[in-house]
Amino acid sequence: MSELYDRIQELCKEAGITVTKLCRDTGISRSTLSELNKGRTKSLSSKVSYKIADYFHVPLEYINENCVSVNPLDVLAFKDKIVLESNTEDDKPTDTLTVLPTDKIHMIPVFGSVAAGFGAYASSDIIEYIPLYIENDCDVADTICITVKGQSMYPKIEEGDRIVVRRQDSVDNGRIAVVMIGDEAVVKRVECEKNKLTLISINPEYPPRVIEGKDLEDVRIVGLVQEVMKKL
Repeated sequence: MSELYDRIQELCKEAGITVTKLCRDTGISRSTLSELNKGRTKSLSSKVSYKIADYFHVPLEYINENCVSVNPLDVLAFKDKIVLESNTEDDKPTDTLTVLPTDKIHMIPVFGSVAAGFGAYASSDIIEYIPLYIENDCDVADTICITVKGQSMYPKIEEGDRIVVRRQDSVDNGRIAVVMIGDEAVVKRVECEKNKLTLISINPEYPPRVIEGKDLEDVRIVGLVQEVMKKL
């Protein structure tokens, strides 16, 4: 048994859970920790380390000495540089930093495409994790980031931008949402009427997509776009 596995077991014991529950709650493969337990691996990947550290609210270095914990100030500076919209009067990010509570910063998975995030989900679709400040702890499990492809939502959302999405099955009219149409996932502004759903692109070169009647049975709203993170 490795020292790291002992450490993880101790964290589980303190939290009153089993290693199996840890794996179930975080999506970590049980075999990953089993290999660690048997000494076949000496360390965990950054992705797995992030999940365990965030789950137990411990410094990342405690799980993976090759990783560094995220400083709340760094997170805010990071967000100030890439958030699309600012609440300042001149619509420019402010240089003022405010200390954020560490326990409200979570490592959120980033998917390489909208379809990867909401279609045939697999942990391998996650390309990295990024720190996000999330006020309500209940929203953490339902929050993901997605790298957008295509220009249908230009200029608000451009190809390569990242969107922060909260998983939910309904949104208010006029909001931008992730919508599944069969196995296809799209990001559109949603307008719902009786027996009709209109998916609207911001880019005028893309006409509205109207879905009605029986075709609605193959459509579902899967998430609300909460924030747009622009490329630097």
